[in-house]
Amino acid sequence: MAHYDLEEQEQIDTLKTWWKMYGNLVTGVVMAASLGVVGWQGWHWYQGGQSAQAAAVYGVLEQAAGVGDAQKVKAAAGELAEKFGRTAYASLGAMVAAKQSFDAGDLKTAKTQLAWVAENGKNEIRDLARLRLAAVQLDEQAYDEALKQLESSHAAAFDIRFLELKGDVLTAQGKKADARAAYKSALDKSADKPSAGRELLQQKLDSLGEAA
Repeated sequence: MAHYDLEEQEQIDTLKTWWKMYGNLVTGVVMAASLGVVGWQGWHWYQGGQSAQAAAVYGVLEQAAGVGDAQKVKAAAGELAEKFGRTAYASLGAMVAAKQSFDAGDLKTAKTQLAWVAENGKNEIRDLARLRLAAVQLDEQAYDEALKQLESSHAAAFDIRFLELKGDVLTAQGKKADARAAYKSALDKSADKPSAGRELLQQKLDSLGEAA
């Protein structure tokens, strides 16, 4: 029994020594972990609140777009970008506003809204914004700017559309060989996807004539 008590006391002393050496570190780690959990829960609560508020503003934007209230659409899109820029609603709102501006002939505002999504949007909506922005720049003969958008990284699902529009820009620049290569790449990628779009691609390629 005495042997047991001695052994137990040694373990206690060892634990005390270890705690004296590393106790502050352990306490700090535990507190940091606890704060991390609370912070994570708080962040998700905050994000949920942000999304709910953003959804409400986006609903106002959609209603305004439905009745053609351009000013209200623009204001709601601006509020989403300013206050809820990290939510998907901000990008969606900017896209709706860009279409509204484009239809109204306000290309300057449309480009600004599309550029915002191209810079701040995520995944597919960002790629779609880049395509639409490049198309507007093509109409304005801003060819270098359009090519810059089209040469950016994007999801593989958009490869064909990016290549086709790149071919359109290069054709407008008179760079037939480069345009032909872009159209050919787009056709190759759409080989297993027969559609009217593929037929149009072939027509564009044929219109450039044979390679010199």
